Amino acid sequence: MEIGKKLRRLRKSKALTLEELANRANLTKGFLSQVERDKASPSVAALKQVLDVMGEDISSFFQDIEVPERNVFRKEERELAEEDIAGVRRMLLTPDIQYRELDPYYVVIASKGVLTSDDFDDEEIFGYLLKGELWLRVNGEEIKVGEEDVIYLFPDNEFTLENRSEEEAVLIMVTY
Repeated sequence: MEIGKKLRRLRKSKALTLEELANRANLTKGFLSQVERDKASPSVAALKQVLDVMGEDISSFFQDIEVPERNVFRKEERELAEEDIAGVRRMLLTPDIQYRELDPYYVVIASKGVLTSDDFDDEEIFGYLLKGELWLRVNGEEIKVGEEDVIYLFPDNEFTLENRSEEEAVLIMVTY
């Protein structure tokens, strides 16, 4: 059973370095590196220490360990994001990936719809405008964003992304 890959994903999703995890779990960085590369097998006690540090239950960790990774996600599998934002529809493009580091969305912003930094949890945001136009207000500057333009926002950017046109705007957004 290859648990290393899953442990590595979980660690990265928790924004922990190998060294931080090793220190908190009272294990060596070298040993954890070998475990993540499936070159060493941890004891149950060591695995429990690691999972405890990451706030993960050992039984839920093994629940889907044999489920193969998916690499293709169909249009009809998209799920609406849980948050309600007036005039905005966000659909998660990869709904069934555990411990993912990136959240890719298909976003439709209706006429007069607005997204703001308050709609995100201090994340880096990449956006690629597929259709329409938007106005980005960030750092005291207002910038018109057109089709095929790219937006990149850092966690400390307070911003407003507004659709002032009569047509909907469609973009791919990836948050990290």
